[in-house]
Amino acid sequence: MKDLASAPFVATERKQVADVVAERIERLIIDGILKVGEVLPSERRLCEKLGTSRTALREGLRVLRGLGIIDTQHGRGSYVARLSVDRDMTPLMHLFNSQPRTLYDLLEVRAILESEAARLAAQRGTPVDFLLIRRRYEELQSLQEQGEGVTLEEHARADHAFHRAINDASHNPVLVHTLQSLSDLMLSSVLASVSNLYHRPAHKRVLDRHHERIYRAVMDRDSEKAGRVACEHINSLRDTFLEIEQEEQRLVRAPMRLGVDR
Repeated sequence: MKDLASAPFVATERKQVADVVAERIERLIIDGILKVGEVLPSERRLCEKLGTSRTALREGLRVLRGLGIIDTQHGRGSYVARLSVDRDMTPLMHLFNSQPRTLYDLLEVRAILESEAARLAAQRGTPVDFLLIRRRYEELQSLQEQGEGVTLEEHARADHAFHRAINDASHNPVLVHTLQSLSDLMLSSVLASVSNLYHRPAHKRVLDRHHERIYRAVMDRDSEKAGRVACEHINSLRDTFLEIEQEEQRLVRAPMRLGVDR
């Protein structure tokens, strides 16, 4: 009788331990410490960080795999799975990619979300956050100084990484993950920025100056200025794209008045 009575208790206790471990790992993901696509630390390091045994850790990971939050692949190990559903994102990506006008909608969203992220980063950023922001900014500066030897995609990824570091420093998990869920679209818009602006010296200087102003405001913990200049940066991109679009339309229309086939 004693064994039969104790068996359900042990099972329930083990389940509770697994749930607690799973919740702690979820918190690391929500807080952006473990990022989407990032391989999890070793079992030893995770056990030390969570203060748990390897058995409890494995059970917690099993719970998260069942929820689709953690994925495991042979030869790669366990990593944080994509938190958005690919089948839902595919048609969305198609629509955005097939309708260039949606770039302006995306920039509108970026202006709202990234200005708030910059404001919060200036308020809440830790010394580690500021170290990472400085590194991303210096990497961006380094690429800009190299000039012609750097591809547009490298510029775009460095630009995106700089903004991502600021977003992470907001310490608002919902805001960070909302921006992360738009990561592919964000990168597309940044690539559009550099491909259209970096070969135009005047526009490139404006872009570089905006990045510097955002960086200085966040590092100086001037939250109101950080939010304002981040918003100005995105709105300036939108206005510049509209200007470029109108210029291209004029170049197409003008020869038509001369009866020239294009």
